[in-house]
Order: sequence, then structure tokens, then C-alpha cells
Amino acid sequence: MGAIVMEKPNVRWNDVAGLEGAKEALKEAVILPIKFPHLFTGKRTPWRGILLFGPPGTGKSYLAKAVATEASNSTFFSISSSDLMSKWLGESEKLVKNLFELARQHKPSIIFIDEVDSLCGSRNENESEAARRIKTEFLVQMQGGWCGWVKGQEGTARSAATMSWAVKRFRKGATEQREKPSWSQHCSSSPHPCSASAHRFEKRIYIPLPEEPARAQMFNLHLGNTPHNLSEANIHELARKTDGYSGADISIIVRDALMQPVRKVQSATHFKKVHGPSRTTPGVMVDDLLTPCSPGDPGAIEMTWMEVPGDKLLEPVVCMADMLRSLATTRPTVNAEDLLKVKKFTEDFGQEG
Repeated sequence: MGAIVMEKPNVRWNDVAGLEGAKEALKEAVILPIKFPHLFTGKRTPWRGILLFGPPGTGKSYLAKAVATEASNSTFFSISSSDLMSKWLGESEKLVKNLFELARQHKPSIIFIDEVDSLCGSRNENESEAARRIKTEFLVQMQGGWCGWVKGQEGTARSAATMSWAVKRFRKGATEQREKPSWSQHCSSSPHPCSASAHRFEKRIYIPLPEEPARAQMFNLHLGNTPHNLSEANIHELARKTDGYSGADISIIVRDALMQPVRKVQSATHFKKVHGPSRTTPGVMVDDLLTPCSPGDPGAIEMTWMEVPGDKLLEPVVCMADMLRSLATTRPTVNAEDLLKVKKFTEDFGQEG
């Protein structure tokens, strides 16, 4: 019950920069069947499971928040591997079974599983019996559970999952043929190593690093209503300079830049009086606000931030120099080798998002 999201995250589709293909697939699989069940009758059935995979920080979990917000009439389960793991023998697979049973009771429902590869790695001789049993129970529920739920549209349930770096877990020793990601080797009797996983997740969407227009949108989204003097030309310049950065990387750049005015206040030795909005009376302009300045500025007063009254501080606005300074100290977290592995995985099993 603790995995049910009671309060909507308030993330709308427009808050997700780019990823139009992934958004459309999620709408098609989750939102439309709940809103217009009569559209999905007969042979036209919605996708039962969607796998979002790709580098970390590209917005997979953020998409899930958008689904939770937009699917207003459904029960949303947000699950991580820790929610399903227990030190007691037999308890983990019971938790998996209870999760799917609870979803049936609260239909229509959506189960979102973050980092599903931690639950469904490859089966091997070195894994424990407990790990083997929870994996088996999870796959049985994914395969058998959903099939029983789609008989009546009023009971429709959907699943979505994210996988950041399962593509790194390649089989060792493969020389003649291209190596396949181990998460797809769930069923040793399958004619193709991907067929079992394809049955569980019918739709597999690659969530790539953001392109330039999406990066520009991300800078605007993360700046929000914080005072700044960046122009659209500045935003597009930052988007060009951040090729290869993930959405999470851009978020860190902006957050660090937003702290630059705070650092200027903290390190300032001189302040000067300026004209600005009153902190205590909205809509009223006053002339006695204090803002950091250079010692040589006209009207500079030698003082520290501790001597500035709390309602008299006017912090500097974020500027392009702040953004460039933060960009210079932030490196992308995804390297070329990782992207190459994801690309190979996409060519074999995925769909461009």
C-alpha cells in the first residue's frame, strides 16, 4: 500500500522537454485506454508493458511522474527494487505477488518499476536461490498476470519500467556474434534471447540524450521564474555548448548557476543602496535596498552580508556569466563507450523514442 502514489506529482507532458515519441507511446498505452476504453475493443488492445531504457538522467523516471499526473482516474504504483526485496526467505516473491494482486484490486492501475534490471538480470549458476525465485515470480506475474487482466477494459492494468545501465551487463566470451544484453535472457528455451523479454515488455523505447531544442527548453524550464537576464540567444548558445549532456546534467548546471548570486552575497565586502520592490509591502518600490557591489562603485558601503537587514537585501540576478561559470565546472556523466553500447542494444531490441 505504501507504493501507491497518493498525491499527484504535478508534472505535465509540457514539463518534459523533447521525448515526443516516448510521450506518445505512453499516452497510447496508458492514458487513452483509461479515458476512452471503447477505442480498445476486439483485436485492438493497448500495450501491456513498456520498457524505457537509456543513459541515466535522460528523463525516464520524470516521464513516469507525468503519467502519474495525467492518469487521473487510475491507481499509480511506484516501485523500486528495495520495495520488493526482503531478508526473509520467501518474503520477496510474496511481495511481488502481492503487488500485482493489489493492482488488480485497485483497477485500473499502473505499475511503474524503476531500474527493473536490478530485479531481472541474467540467470546464472552463481546467483542465490532467493534471487532466482523472486526473478521467476516477477516474470510469471508479468507474463501471466497481465493476460488475465485485459479481458474487460474496466480492469485494464498497465506496466512501465525503466532500465538505465542493464545494457552494460553483456555476456562474457562472445566473439563470433554480437553480444546480447543479459536482461533479455530470461528464458533459456526461447528460440531467440530477446523473445522472452519482448513478451513481458511489448514496447521498448530508447530514451536518448536530449537534442539541442530539448536542451534549450530544459534551460528555460529549470530557470523557471527565478530572476535572470538571459536572452533567448543566450539560452540557445548554452544549448549548443551542452552537446552530450543529459537532462540531469543540465539541471545541475542551472542549479549551480542559481546559487551564484547567493555566493556573491556571501563573499561581498561592499554593498550599495538601489531601487527595487519592497520585501514587506508588495507592489511598493523603495530606494533603500542593498545589493553587493565592488569597493570602487559609487555609493559603496563597506559591510558584510551579516550586517544587511533581512528585508533589505536585493540579490543579483542570474546572468550569462553565472551559467558559463557553472558549465565550465560541470562535465557530462555519459561517455561515448556507454552510448555505443546503448546504440547496439537499440538496434537489436529497441525503438527510437
